[in-house]
Amino acid sequence: MKKTRVVVIGVGAVGSTTAYTLLLRERADELVLIDANQAKAVGDALDMNHGMPFVGQTKVWAGTYEDCAGADIIIITAGAAQKPGEPRVDLLKRNIAIYDSIVSEVLKYNEDGILLIATNPVDVMSYFCLRKSNWPTNRVIGSGTLLDSARFRYLIGEELELDPRSVHAHIIGEHGDSELPVWSLANVAGSQLKLDEEAKTRIYTNTRDAAYQIIEAKGATYYAIALALDRIVTAILHNEAAVLNVSTLLNDYHGVSDVYLGVPCVVDRQGVREVLDIVLTDEETALLHKSANKLKSLIQTIETSE
Repeated sequence: MKKTRVVVIGVGAVGSTTAYTLLLRERADELVLIDANQAKAVGDALDMNHGMPFVGQTKVWAGTYEDCAGADIIIITAGAAQKPGEPRVDLLKRNIAIYDSIVSEVLKYNEDGILLIATNPVDVMSYFCLRKSNWPTNRVIGSGTLLDSARFRYLIGEELELDPRSVHAHIIGEHGDSELPVWSLANVAGSQLKLDEEAKTRIYTNTRDAAYQIIEAKGATYYAIALALDRIVTAILHNEAAVLNVSTLLNDYHGVSDVYLGVPCVVDRQGVREVLDIVLTDEETALLHKSANKLKSLIQTIETSE
């Protein structure tokens, strides 16, 4: 049987935590770490290998882009940190330059894998990777609003004193400030949520601003996004056909096209097998269009400056 291989490109806080999560859960036979700072990748791989007597048989090493050959999934978490006072568009330009180089190298050695993008702004970066790679849409996936939806479910569960795994609720749109809650479909065992408008506003605001709170407290978010990426990897490698709110290219989705946004998708060994056309209210549809237009404007700004 062919060995499964996952490559993580960029072993900063998110990349190294993701790799460690994949290792602990024994998601793949082979785990490759690639970073511009080769010493950091070597150190992380060595550190993980020293724990092998306590875990499974995953083979971990610090590799090069040649190790992307035969990889099932290539997770890209690399990216530049925002400089003090730097406009978001300037940061995006720098990250696109980094991704341009990374994807060019990946394409030299892999034509059949799945690209899983985590670098922010993840929807724009995923759109860029699709254009750069020219791969089928189903094989270029952004982490989307999967983490946002998990935060949403957690906060609803806290409010109702319920296990968040029993809460069914979605955040869709941009992974960012214009994301929107689909309150019309939120439920527990098919029953509508018993929440007043004040509680709904507080839950949504805390969901949307969660990353800001964590970054202010400790500088970066990485544990929960690592778990979200692990969830996507598992759905792919185990051919689960799981419904996950990942970012994918939309085509006339409630009137939205040619932009990556997080929406419920069926994820299996093909990547995104299907985009689920959930029912939205008129207000939710309008907010989805607003989110899409925001990202389209950002993409247009970058394209104009190229």
